[in-house]
Amino acid sequence: MLYSEERKKKILSYIDQHGRASVQELGEAFAVSESTIRRDLSELENEKMLKRTHGGAISKQSVNFEPSVIEKADRLLIEKQAIARKAASFIQDNDTVLIDSGTTTLALIQEIKLKNSLTVVTNSVVHAELLKESNHIEVIVLGGRLRHETQALVGPLTDQGLNLIHVDKAFIGTNGVDLHDGLTTPNLTEAATKRKMIEQSSEVFLLADSSKFEKVSFANFGEIESLDYCITDEQVNEQYQIEFEQRGVKLEIVPLQED
Repeated sequence: MLYSEERKKKILSYIDQHGRASVQELGEAFAVSESTIRRDLSELENEKMLKRTHGGAISKQSVNFEPSVIEKADRLLIEKQAIARKAASFIQDNDTVLIDSGTTTLALIQEIKLKNSLTVVTNSVVHAELLKESNHIEVIVLGGRLRHETQALVGPLTDQGLNLIHVDKAFIGTNGVDLHDGLTTPNLTEAATKRKMIEQSSEVFLLADSSKFEKVSFANFGEIESLDYCITDEQVNEQYQIEFEQRGVKLEIVPLQED
């Protein structure tokens, strides 16, 4: 039987290796009760060694990590395309829409290129480039500082531009969705811009594949309740549908299909 300090070291090593772990998983791995694991996790979080999540914990190393747009582009491509198709079905002619930077929202840009009479506001230089030949879509590019990791324009100039507009619908990406910690992303400045996007929209759609759920990143940009819709794929835990609807959010779960 492991002593408390030895067990906590092994728990930390396990979570660092796997990125995250549930209380149940750790209890089984170390043959102790879930209450013991919860106590260990609380102590490790107090020591700033990890980050607690709903039902478990994640490695602190992963909280600030942010892969580049290129690194993320081909990940879960089928899921992103399915989510984008569903998101596009909510966009009507003559809508004004705000489309956040990111690879799932990039898939949405591909879906709307042939729609008519749209106004698209974006903080993504990649999105703007893809829409430059779509003469039937008015494209408004927000100013700001370019983050090379995400190809997003963020910061005070971006937020100032958002203060001047109000859109029908906003389509937002995220790095993490958690019932307790809400919506998160690794960068504080980008989080502030996402929060402003939510404030300036009549309806807010979160586009998040199932891998984003039960993950927590560094900077919060909104609570679950700040959303109107969340569009995700069929691999998400069905319990989230109940939890989201209790909070007034419609969780749209899309089936996956090969193109």
